[in-house]
Amino acid sequence: MTFERQIIAYKHYFLDFYEVQTDIVQAKIEWTLNFIRVTRQVPEKYFRHLEGTKGLYEVRVEVGNNIYRIFSFFDKGNIVVLGNAFQKKTQKTPKKELEKALKIMEEYQDEYKK
Repeated sequence: MTFERQIIAYKHYFLDFYEVQTDIVQAKIEWTLNFIRVTRQVPEKYFRHLEGTKGLYEVRVEVGNNIYRIFSFFDKGNIVVLGNAFQKKTQKTPKKELEKALKIMEEYQDEYKK
């Protein structure tokens, strides 16, 4: 099996969220991340660019009536870097979570672009 992209978690942000989820949610997150890893053109249902941001994407996971989002961004073309994640409870993405994601992306770029 060939991978279209590599997926890495930056620091503890994603893992802190992932570790407290139920087994069912963890399994769906893993399935979605693997789908993104091996699929050439990923449907927006699973992975989409957030308009108005410079390079921020969201991994979209649905389990029953629950919706989860994992903010991410690209590095070196085909590396997807996972940042913070949250359970979405309203139609709009919480501003606090979006701001946190942008700070994480900036932190990563400052650390690895030197």
